[in-house]
Amino acid sequence: MDQQTLISSVVQEVIKRLGTNGSAPMPGAPGGVPAGEGAPAAAKPAGPHPIVAHDPATGRFVAVDAAVQMATKAQAQLASAGLKVRDGICKLIKRIVRQNSKAWGKIEFDETKIGRLDHKVLKLELLENIPGVEFLKTAAYSGDNGIGLDEAAPWGVIGAITPVTHSIPTLTANAIAMIASGNSVVFNPHPSGAKCASMAAEVYNKAIKAEFGIDPLLCIMDPPTLRTAEEIFQHADIPLLVVTGGPAVARAAMKQQKRAIVAGPGNPPVVIDETADFDNAAKAIIAGGSFDNNLLCIGEKEVFVVESVFDKMMAAMRKAGAVELSAAAIQKLTDAAFTWTKDHYAVNKDFVGKDPQVLGKVAGLNIGVGVDLLFGETDESNPFVPEEQMMPFVPFVRAKNFEHALQMAIKHEHGFGHTACIHSNNLANITRMGQACNTTLYAVNGPSTGCLGIGGEGYPSYSIATPTGEGVTSPLTFTRFRRVSVSGSMRIV
Repeated sequence: MDQQTLISSVVQEVIKRLGTNGSAPMPGAPGGVPAGEGAPAAAKPAGPHPIVAHDPATGRFVAVDAAVQMATKAQAQLASAGLKVRDGICKLIKRIVRQNSKAWGKIEFDETKIGRLDHKVLKLELLENIPGVEFLKTAAYSGDNGIGLDEAAPWGVIGAITPVTHSIPTLTANAIAMIASGNSVVFNPHPSGAKCASMAAEVYNKAIKAEFGIDPLLCIMDPPTLRTAEEIFQHADIPLLVVTGGPAVARAAMKQQKRAIVAGPGNPPVVIDETADFDNAAKAIIAGGSFDNNLLCIGEKEVFVVESVFDKMMAAMRKAGAVELSAAAIQKLTDAAFTWTKDHYAVNKDFVGKDPQVLGKVAGLNIGVGVDLLFGETDESNPFVPEEQMMPFVPFVRAKNFEHALQMAIKHEHGFGHTACIHSNNLANITRMGQACNTTLYAVNGPSTGCLGIGGEGYPSYSIATPTGEGVTSPLTFTRFRRVSVSGSMRIV
């Protein structure tokens, strides 16, 4: 049996056992389901979990200790195998996900019931561009006193929390980068996306074992629970945590007595000044703000437009195909999408990641097929502005001038340091906003997705570490710096 036939048979076997009716059996996640990379609370299970957990051959485990033991064993095998094998494994994973992107995109969409099917597929196809071992470069020094080498070394076993918003993509992107760095991983996926994540991990593990003889490098909790997440956080043999989630799980990770790389929430603002190309700005906002129904943490969430060109910008949005909501329609949508809870607004998870047609119905409109984004004028106090709402509706707010727009953008980005966007042909304004917002990603005259290689340049990642400062993660993110110095020897020149 050739490799392609073997992989196909493994995929079909896992999909057959998986089924697509119902969510993972254990609702809940660390800190509940926060904003940001989080999503609607897990649905009640539709029936018994279809796959038997604790199967070391597939990487599925009920007990965290057992998962860590397997991951430790597999990581030692990976370390002995060398860089060429790491590279081969990364390419194998990319090949598998590329060949199964359409089927797996539908499986994830059917399980999570949020976002857009076409974009679920595209997010899987983008994994081809996740960097691998080529990012690991050795710096060498040679002088009168000998030589020195700076190496990027693995941490060992990484504990990872993944979100429902990008279940298979985040697991896969992390797997590629972490294996390239020489690590193994113990995953605790979001319960509402756990079935598809477990499916992907099993397929990868079986293919890696078949081709390279290495035991499961991707160990996954099945089922994932709050308890398993806490045990991963506190496990003595997990030196590094990588968490992609909302504020609550981010805070929990950063409180641990170990290194944590945290991809937290964002509320990306857009500023539009008098010099912008309005047609280009409209197309970019629609492309970024509608991607996967605005589930992406980088997606345009609120727009501040200089008053003198506000009407021109609104006309450009209509021309580009977005549907404008009246003040009355926006109020209906706002009332349905948010609930005032004590001292803050809570997002109604029933509308997170839903199609514009669903939001339009709530607002009293019949939105036609093919409309990607809704928009409308609000004031600064509307909860769609300060809250990371993850819906394909974007509020537009009038600003007195560029400085006023910038100050509102800074205010509503909340200091997350995640993503900001500007549409301008004024170099001074572009520079000023970039310096003032100080975000990890800064999109200029293009969609937010351009920062990850969709409509712009750069490599993608589904874990953008903003609270802890690593930024767009790559294999180097998951390494430890190590230097070897040989004194007085090895100098041949």
